[in-house]
Amino acid sequence: MTMNWAGARVLVVGMKKSGLASAELLAGLGARVRSTDLKPLDQLGEAAEVLARFAIPFELQTPAVFLECDAVVVSPDVPVDLAPLEAARERGVNVIGEVELAAPFLKGRTIGVTGSNGKTTTTSLIGHILRAAGIATQVGGNIGTPVTAMIATSREDGWNVLELSSFQIETIRDFHAHVGLALNVTQNHLDRHHTFENYAAAKGRLFRNMTAGDFAILNADDPVTAAYANQTAATVEWFSGTRKVERGAHLCGEKLVLDGKLLMEAGEIPLRGRHNVENVLAASIAAARAGVMSGAIAAAVRTFHAVEHRLEFVRKVGGIDFYNDSKATSVDATLKALDAFPGGLWVILGGKDKGLDFSALREPLSQKAHAALLIGAAAPKLARQLSGALPLVESGTLDAAIQYGYRNGRAGDTVLLAPACASFDQFRSFEHRGEVFKQVVNQLERKN
Repeated sequence: MTMNWAGARVLVVGMKKSGLASAELLAGLGARVRSTDLKPLDQLGEAAEVLARFAIPFELQTPAVFLECDAVVVSPDVPVDLAPLEAARERGVNVIGEVELAAPFLKGRTIGVTGSNGKTTTTSLIGHILRAAGIATQVGGNIGTPVTAMIATSREDGWNVLELSSFQIETIRDFHAHVGLALNVTQNHLDRHHTFENYAAAKGRLFRNMTAGDFAILNADDPVTAAYANQTAATVEWFSGTRKVERGAHLCGEKLVLDGKLLMEAGEIPLRGRHNVENVLAASIAAARAGVMSGAIAAAVRTFHAVEHRLEFVRKVGGIDFYNDSKATSVDATLKALDAFPGGLWVILGGKDKGLDFSALREPLSQKAHAALLIGAAAPKLARQLSGALPLVESGTLDAAIQYGYRNGRAGDTVLLAPACASFDQFRSFEHRGEVFKQVVNQLERKN
């Protein structure tokens, strides 16, 4: 159901990239747009300039701001169960997210990628494969460009490859992906969704609007994603790192098999970690269903480089490797990072807790790490839940943790930033945290 936005009174909540792109689109559609955020305008970076350019008024967020509007567009970081939003829905106000706002205007076909871990790598990899095959492709969503900002550059003959978070998917109603991927669903964002069941259900919404001509690509080894097969009319394709599947892609020994034929050897994948083999399997199915031949898929995978802040090698200094996995903001992401290394680790953990249980880290840390270097607001909880498993160092800050690992590490060791927490206690974003990590590491002086 496409709303007629001309003359509609619309409130946009949240003035980061997504909210600003939504406000700009709505202004162009002739809506009477207002904007709000919990932060004052002078703390919102480019927002003041963008809002002034389109003459969009701004008010600090209060319950009164939500009155007298026909629709509310919420940014992904705005909880959908806010009391003023619930009240607006009861008044019959149309409350949607930025992805739903963009959907009717986006030309071409869409690939939607969700999951607790691997979304950014898999989304970027699919975009890389399609572009290498000469297919008109743009990548965005939860990474880089908001979906509303992709409308102008979308093409009828092109593909839109979107990373979609649970925050984005929980507000969709009619948004329709032609190819949908669910990589895995593990504990994450429980501070926002309250229960694991709510979180899993939010991700599953991606598949509800899909039809028989669409493809749902699901992880056969993950019971939550596998269950999405029962919620969709799409043709289900499976990927598995452990067993043969009839439709889709799987790992057979060290060989990747796509549609029953050899795709490539696992050793040819230029990404660290076993989880990245699964990401390649999933991406290869999506690319094949978008029309790319198997040989072209394998050739593109071989030229793909790791996404920034995702198991990103930064530098070797004094014989010690430094890896930036700032995007590991959940326990499962940190487990996957630990799995990518044989041992000798100094692991930097901590930040803003998302209501997660860190005890699953005890066993792999005890086997692979010299110590856990704890930083940020979650440090006391981490200390309680990891106590006795391995030496714990209360570092406080990222800089201090890096220095400690460097001073105490030996040649062959690795200092790994894989925090299992959000960044917002000490940093603006996980990208900011990763940039600071790289800056500090690149300024380390060689040991005598």
